[in-house]
Amino acid sequence: MRNFNVGIMGYLRGFTPWIAAGFVSAVDWRWGAVAGCAVGLLLLLQDRRRGVAMDAMILEISTIIYFVIIGAIAFSSPDSSVQDHSDVLSFVWLAGTAWGSMALRSPFTLGIARRQTPEEYWDTPGFLSVNNAITAAWGAGFTFIAVVLAIGNATDAPAWVGISAHVVGLVAPAVFTSIYPKRVQARLEAMQAAQA
Repeated sequence: MRNFNVGIMGYLRGFTPWIAAGFVSAVDWRWGAVAGCAVGLLLLLQDRRRGVAMDAMILEISTIIYFVIIGAIAFSSPDSSVQDHSDVLSFVWLAGTAWGSMALRSPFTLGIARRQTPEEYWDTPGFLSVNNAITAAWGAGFTFIAVVLAIGNATDAPAWVGISAHVVGLVAPAVFTSIYPKRVQARLEAMQAAQA
């Protein structure tokens, strides 16, 4: 029996630096970048201590790079217009991470899923297929948010537009991540039972 069940908490853990940065940025975007980078480094170090390979930490590495770049801009030019677009930029970066990891045939969700799935399944076509679908769902969600925020910022749309984009763009992939692997696993189990 193949186990493609991936817990949503594993995915949400990877977004902890972004959440920390969002809260701290409400006070000062410079310290938001520091908070995001610090939490990202902490997660990376925890994973390395657990023996997680660097190639399984695409999201963590990408996150740290983003916050180093944004932090450098924020501290060198605190009044930079980048601050006004940091919401859009963060989702463009996340979308780029998702789509780029798929283009490189290493969807960022593989690293997360490998931490929760027995090693014997890592190289199976089904495991890769499930992770491609999940990464695509997150990439679509991030892209949707970035586009809506960019349009909203350009047209001075009310705040509820951006809030709604965040909800839809994050909840939909989270629900998909929770449901899709279970459906694939149930389908495989049904096929195996029918063949027995």
